Amino acid sequence: MKERFLFLGPIRITQGGLYFSFKMLYCRYYIIYTLPMSDRLEDIIAIRKSKLAAIEAVGLSAYPDTTARTHTLEEVTSTFDDLLEKEIVIVGRIRSLRLMGQLAFAHIEDGDGRLQVFFQKESLGEEAFQFFVNNFDIGDFIEATGELFRTKTEEKTLKAKSVRMLAKSLRPLPSEHYSLADEEIRLRQRYLDILLHPEVKDLFIKKALFWDATREFLKGKGFLEMYMPILEPIPGGAEAEPFITHHNALDKDFFLRISLELPLKKMLVAGYPKVFEIGRVFRNEGIDREHLQDYTAMEWYWAYANFEMMMKFVQEMYQYTIMKTFGTLQLNYQGEVIDWSGNWPKLDYFELFKEHTGIDLNSATEEELRAYALNKHIAVEASAGKGRIIDLIFKKKIRALPEVSMQPHFLINQPIEIEPLAKKDSKNPRVVQRMQILACGSEMGKGFAELNDPIDQASRFAEQMKLREKGDKEAQMLDTDFLEALEYGMPPAAGFGFSERNFAIFNDKSVRETVVFPPMKDAA
Repeated sequence: MKERFLFLGPIRITQGGLYFSFKMLYCRYYIIYTLPMSDRLEDIIAIRKSKLAAIEAVGLSAYPDTTARTHTLEEVTSTFDDLLEKEIVIVGRIRSLRLMGQLAFAHIEDGDGRLQVFFQKESLGEEAFQFFVNNFDIGDFIEATGELFRTKTEEKTLKAKSVRMLAKSLRPLPSEHYSLADEEIRLRQRYLDILLHPEVKDLFIKKALFWDATREFLKGKGFLEMYMPILEPIPGGAEAEPFITHHNALDKDFFLRISLELPLKKMLVAGYPKVFEIGRVFRNEGIDREHLQDYTAMEWYWAYANFEMMMKFVQEMYQYTIMKTFGTLQLNYQGEVIDWSGNWPKLDYFELFKEHTGIDLNSATEEELRAYALNKHIAVEASAGKGRIIDLIFKKKIRALPEVSMQPHFLINQPIEIEPLAKKDSKNPRVVQRMQILACGSEMGKGFAELNDPIDQASRFAEQMKLREKGDKEAQMLDTDFLEALEYGMPPAAGFGFSERNFAIFNDKSVRETVVFPPMKDAA
């Protein structure tokens, strides 16, 4: 059969260049012929710079410092009928542009809305219209003055009487036809990823709502938001390798904080009953689907609250935050519906460990645990102490089991070796009053009854320092300043924290997909 083609329309100027559309008469496919962009990017930039020079040559600024905008595009579309026959001024970035002889149509966006703008030689004047055609491109920011009308297809449109440049774009915006599909490129140029993909823009709006809801809940419960130092002389509050920096004025090395915990607990010593912070923390550790080195975390501390009060409070906080952010307590994760409603079951750490490994943590030695790890091909560094080995075995062999951590659970009664900052259980000194939230196959928050006995705390720090001396870079450092604060007296308290990893998991995404500018290796 002889192939025949039907021309469908005029030239379309889009983000990627010039497109000619044809339709095969004898098949359903569309063929798009595109002038390649990537191999002539330098030429395009040179052309746009020449247009910039042309604008400046007639005494106009391509980057003026003011605009006469009267309405946002959202205001225009929402009050359209009230604005008919009124002269208004709108601004925005050109996202599409069609040139049709003596006419031109563009769509502009200002961050809040989108509107079509109609340019006509008769309305603008021949000279101004030709100047627009010659020098304005997709990606440029413009100001247009005119009156509103509806097209034959009922599209809300502004008929421009004048137009001027607000910011000349020197690089062409990518499109679906021009190189922004690669994930590495998208993450490196996240501003373009957000600009071109509405779902990504919505994701970060939702993330802001997530933190707003968290803050709103805590403040509604009487918690005071605090802002603790990022630079610390001693990194504490977690088992993690810190980043080190040098303070020139003090001629002293400081650490970027790995946790919000210890300074906030000093505020309990100071007499504040409820405190929290949402802030950045830094851990010099590996990158994977759930971990980054620079991220946002939240921690709160509540004087006179006990372990049971904490669990009830955390469940309420999660349910409030999830509902405010997503509008439902049933979220999808890797094909399964995760139900955050109701009361979450409790799982006992010792019981789970014995059930799935056969090891009784009440009597197991470090040597037995290390031998088990070796037999199960779990990598354990020589410097790792008993607590680290227990934790590694649990994470590798137990935590990911669907019945353990897919639906929300409280994991309670952890061994004392894995948590040096939690209070011992009065009924069992081998156990600390710590709980973790397990869901979606991961840990999604941790809290405990805070250790406020300075002598016990000093002893635990001493054990951690022995591990550091053996080479464990993540073991906690001795913080004499914190111990001194405890010696003045800290009330019994509960504390809890989670990171922005929660938001990533709620959205069934890797954490770096939900970070605006994740740290990355240099481009090849």
